[in-house]
Amino acid sequence: MKKMFLFLIIASATFSCAKKVSQESTNVTPKESKKETVAGGDSDSHGCKASAGYTWSILKNECVRIFENSTRLNHAEDGKTYSTASYVIFDGHKAELFLDTQKESIILERKSEGDSWINGDWQLIPWKGYVLKKGEKILYTGQ
Repeated sequence: MKKMFLFLIIASATFSCAKKVSQESTNVTPKESKKETVAGGDSDSHGCKASAGYTWSILKNECVRIFENSTRLNHAEDGKTYSTASYVIFDGHKAELFLDTQKESIILERKSEGDSWINGDWQLIPWKGYVLKKGEKILYTGQ
């Protein structure tokens, strides 16, 4: 009889603790919900939506998707194990560079057909496709 009484006490203590733990876990207040990001809600000052691939073109005076209607320039081989790309848009005697290392695009100009596009120490040379140099260093090449 003593064994049965001891068994009942242990069993009731176990069930009462289990119920209390489950009640505590249901009374936990939910954490603050994370701020949701709205797709297309990332317009820049010109109204271009980066999430849709658009960026502002000074040359075209509109939002453009540079990877669609431009020339791709690949990072020049310098022993790096990664690949980066930049883009250039042409319009008459002007070229607009969109470089992965610059926040703003760079406008280059050329004097006549066949010449290089130049802006300061930036130079885009039409040779076997294109070669982009800054100073004497070749940074990008492309077709």
